[in-house]
This record gives sequence, C-alpha cells and structure tokens, in this order.
Amino acid sequence: MLLARRKFRLETERLTLRAPQHGDFNEWSALRRESAPFLTPWEPTWANDHLSRKGFTNRVYWANRSIASGTALPLFLIRRQDERLLGAITLDNIRRGPAQAGTLGYWIGEIHARQGYMREAIAGMVHHAFLKMELSRIEAACLPENVPSRGLLERSGFKYEGVAQSYLQINGRWRTHVLYAAIRADRRGRSDAGLDYA
Repeated sequence: MLLARRKFRLETERLTLRAPQHGDFNEWSALRRESAPFLTPWEPTWANDHLSRKGFTNRVYWANRSIASGTALPLFLIRRQDERLLGAITLDNIRRGPAQAGTLGYWIGEIHARQGYMREAIAGMVHHAFLKMELSRIEAACLPENVPSRGLLERSGFKYEGVAQSYLQINGRWRTHVLYAAIRADRRGRSDAGLDYA
C-alpha cells in the first residue's frame, strides 16, 4: 500500500484523521497526562516511558510502518477549526484473505469527550474501511461497565455479539470484555432457516 508515501488522511465534517507526527509530541503528552484519570480505568497499564518523547517517537515509527504495510491504520483526531489534537482512533489487526476484518480502538481527551467527535471519527473510519479497504467486518471490545463506550458503539451501528472472558489486561488486570461488530451491509451472510423446500 502507498498510504504512508502520500501522507494518508481522512476528512470528516469537523476533523482530519491523520497519522501521528513527531511534532505532535507536546500536545499529545499533555492531553494524555491531563486525561489520565479519565483514560486509565479503560486502558492497558501505561508503560513507564508512556509519556516520554522516546516512547512517542516509537509510536510514530510504528504508525507509519503499519499504514505502509496495511496492517493497521492508527490516526490522530485533529479538529480542523483550530488544528487541535483531540484523541486517536486505530483500525488494527487487519486480516485479509477470507476474514477481511479489523479491530477498532479509540480514545479521546477528557475535555473533548461527549461532543460527538469520536462518533464522527468512527463513522469516517468505518466508511473508509468498508468502501476503500474492502473490509467486511470491524470488531470492537470494551469493558461491560464502560457505558459511554458501549453507547458510542451502538449509536455508530455496531451490534452486540457477546462476551470474551479475560480478553485484555486493563489497568493491570485480565478483564472480561463485551464484543461488538459492524458488518458491511452487502456482505451479510444469508440464512436458509425457515425456508420451505417442499
């Protein structure tokens, strides 16, 4: 894929979704630090160097490699009105072959939460994944008690599919998650159940 070479970006009504850049470090680290009490209950434990420049540099290199290889699409949410970084969304674990699927993850700074930005970003990512990347299925998971995230997924067209025991380590503990998925409408399987073949 040539996405990284042409500086891949998605445009939505209010946002530009683009790969992280080295110059984002100060704003990113400040937003993560300020939002830590809001974010850490729902995320894997932050590494000791999570907010360091070196850690961020590694994140930028990983993002660019992932976009170029087509294995993930890690993007920052940039509000066009003032070029402010609001959060991030990642389509990761992209599987080709018969699966044609990926896994969605996201976070937003506390100050920007509940203003519709992440719903807009998810809509843009899903549209791109289905129509441009030709994926058929996008999966997402969250903690059962994370009511805002569950509501966001449901309002974004994701359907509840079940429970995965000890799915991810969150805040230092293996935690059960609820699973959601969005399926490209023209690729939904058909069932012959209930048809009369007599």
